[in-house]
Amino acid sequence: MELTEDDVLEILKLFEQSKFDFLQLEQGERKITVSKSGYKGGLVSAGTEAVPVRASSTVGAPPAAPLPQAVPAASAAPEPGLLPVTAPMVGKFYAAPSPSDPPFVLPGAKVAAGATVGLIEVMKVFASIKTEIAGVIERILVANGEFVEFGQTLFWIRPDPQPGP
Repeated sequence: MELTEDDVLEILKLFEQSKFDFLQLEQGERKITVSKSGYKGGLVSAGTEAVPVRASSTVGAPPAAPLPQAVPAASAAPEPGLLPVTAPMVGKFYAAPSPSDPPFVLPGAKVAAGATVGLIEVMKVFASIKTEIAGVIERILVANGEFVEFGQTLFWIRPDPQPGP
């Protein structure tokens, strides 16, 4: 039996009303992972705050503004001191809130703790990807519209130096 979009939305509704914090559902090749508190695999993670999407935005349409390009896999290895920003769930990565908007971040952008750096969409439900620390986006590892996996590194961030005592 294949899950429909209505089935997935009903599962998400029941999950939201439950006392559970994390749900991972696998059916054949399909894998759905949802977390109320975000993925905590490292020092930097992504939150799962819902993001309203304008009715006029057309997901998947060609963007009006240039969007960041992903770094080729061969150069995706981090330099010392860089921390990952990871995907909180499986879905399609978007670098901007709509095709006509500029990207949330570009390489070299300074970000504050809690800054939104991208979106992930699954079944027309959007989740924001947020940093937990302030720093500079050093590398973007995924392209706009690319399918991403749960826990996949999306960005490398160089943390701001911590002031000494």
